[in-house]
Amino acid sequence: MQKPYDILIAPASGAPYPLAQYQGRVLLIVNTASACGFTPQLAGLQALHERYAAAGLTVLGFPCNQFAGQEPGDADAIAQFCERNYGVTFPVLAKIDVNGARAAPLYQWLQQQAPGLLGSRAIKWNFTKFLLGRDGQVRARYAPQTNPEKLQADIELALAE
Repeated sequence: MQKPYDILIAPASGAPYPLAQYQGRVLLIVNTASACGFTPQLAGLQALHERYAAAGLTVLGFPCNQFAGQEPGDADAIAQFCERNYGVTFPVLAKIDVNGARAAPLYQWLQQQAPGLLGSRAIKWNFTKFLLGRDGQVRARYAPQTNPEKLQADIELALAE
């Protein structure tokens, strides 16, 4: 698979829809968790969404409970937490696995396209970020500790193409 647009993703409501609806946009894809030390990054992700959405950026949050059980809630609880505590308005989709045999197809593709440090493919923790250009190709993979504010220059470059 060269581009991710034929992958179906599911919003918190559970009704799948194609990633193709974001074709031509720059995507910032992040596996999130409500009870993680990196959870305050939701505020930075929201700030990026507000600053760049009109220019063509879409932030997509994928809750994941694979790391120390830090996302135990159901879809409604997750959405309420994100909105209430961080004002999140970008799409927060269905809770998924990002590693292992049950990893979501999108994350399987992301790991193939952009291996991590020393070539490892597995997602190491919550808030691993992937930046995709308007062409659907992965431009960068960022470690969990990389604050969203540090991505601005890369986002601006991707938006300019």
